[in-house]
Amino acid sequence: MNKKLIISLLALVVIAIAFFTFRGSGTTESVEIMTEAQTGEFVIAITTTGELEAKNAIKITGPSGLRAARLWNVKIDKLVDEGTVVSKGDFVANLDASELSDRIRNVDNEYQQSLSQYTQTKLDTALTLRQSRDELVNLEFAVEERKLVLEQSQFEPPATIKQAEIDLSKAERAFKQAKQNYILKKQKAVAQMQEAAAELSEDRVEKDFLIELRQKFTITAPEDGMVIYVREYDGSKKAEGASIGAWDPTVATLPDLSTMISTTFVNEVDIRKVAKGQHVNIGLDAFPDKKLTGEVIYVANVGEQRPNSDAKVFEVKVEINESDTTLRPAMSTVNEIITDVVPNAIYVPLESVFNQGDSISYVYKKTALETIKQEVILGKANVNEVVIEKGVEAGEKVFLIAPEGMSSEDVTLLKSSQL
Repeated sequence: MNKKLIISLLALVVIAIAFFTFRGSGTTESVEIMTEAQTGEFVIAITTTGELEAKNAIKITGPSGLRAARLWNVKIDKLVDEGTVVSKGDFVANLDASELSDRIRNVDNEYQQSLSQYTQTKLDTALTLRQSRDELVNLEFAVEERKLVLEQSQFEPPATIKQAEIDLSKAERAFKQAKQNYILKKQKAVAQMQEAAAELSEDRVEKDFLIELRQKFTITAPEDGMVIYVREYDGSKKAEGASIGAWDPTVATLPDLSTMISTTFVNEVDIRKVAKGQHVNIGLDAFPDKKLTGEVIYVANVGEQRPNSDAKVFEVKVEINESDTTLRPAMSTVNEIITDVVPNAIYVPLESVFNQGDSISYVYKKTALETIKQEVILGKANVNEVVIEKGVEAGEKVFLIAPEGMSSEDVTLLKSSQL
């Protein structure tokens, strides 16, 4: 009986030791979550999303005569699907010509009126000049008649001779005035014909111009390539139903896919860190395994407000170093812009750094004998980690969660702080 009792007591002791041991280790594991201070190159980056586009592209434009035709906006009636591969001369788009057709009808009416006016002026001037020429002939005959009368009156009384001389003088004077009037009428007729001809020519030129312009409302590809829609000012794509303006008649583009850029927008808080020439690591949503590199080539000086956003952002363009046939315009990218690199840095996760007031930063550092609240001097930080300039050495362990019972402990200050 004693032997069984002893065995039972030993079993209870073993169970009790195991219970407290496992319970203690579980408590420690759940509270003492630690990490080691890392050393090496510390990268500071800004991560943004972007969209691919070609660095260079040929514009597919509507006719250049829209302003001359006083057509300020023209609707795109039909447009090939984005991504369509076309050859030079292939159909790309049709523009709505309804307003232009109305303009042609009005100009044609004006042209017909001008043509009628020109014909009428031509007939009127011909008739007027003909009458003037007939009048000149009659007056010339009258002069000859008066000369004969004067010659035949040589043996008449002086009064008769004088009257014949006066009649001859009047006839010569009338003939001279008629000749001068004929010259003036002819000049007037020429001016009237020039005016009518100029108006007719102007209407004819405008009519021919508009008819030729209407033929250009069918738009073809200027070169081989892939059709990519252009963006409106609000970021939407210019597709069927959109309009092109007289000042910017671009319908679509044919991008050069050999050199691509990623256009992204950086928040106004971070834009001061971004500069031309910075290295960029680029990932593609469509190809997660593909890693590309690039360089910042443009940083906007003026911010803008994107649709559905209250924050001000600045446009940044990143040129991709690699040439890849799988890259297509409008693909989404993840851009990691490297704004700074600290070599040989010691760094820890941001979660392991705590603050006392606004002046002292500290970590819970695990030493061989104890855990202390160690003051640290912080350096540069990125999204996840921060550089420790003083207070922690590489390989030392720090807590990610404050250990129980240590919140009231004093902070072990650095020597410089104690002075």
